[in-house]
Amino acid sequence: MRIDTNSIVSITEANRNFSRVARLVDETGAVAILKNNAPRYLLIEFSGAQAAPDEDVTLVARRVIENNREAFEALARGQ
Repeated sequence: MRIDTNSIVSITEANRNFSRVARLVDETGAVAILKNNAPRYLLIEFSGAQAAPDEDVTLVARRVIENNREAFEALARGQ
């Protein structure tokens, strides 16, 4: 993916003027947001996002639950 240098903003600018950043996404398709002068986030239109197939999401969810079973059980008990 290529990012136009005119589509790079600081995280401070994104916080202060999100509507401007959103318009920039509308115009260019994507905006890279810098944190500490390094690319950290990518803001894209929702329609441009590619979701993982449902079965992939299910496999990931199962792995997260299995890897964190004790924490989920403690939460369920209200601890």
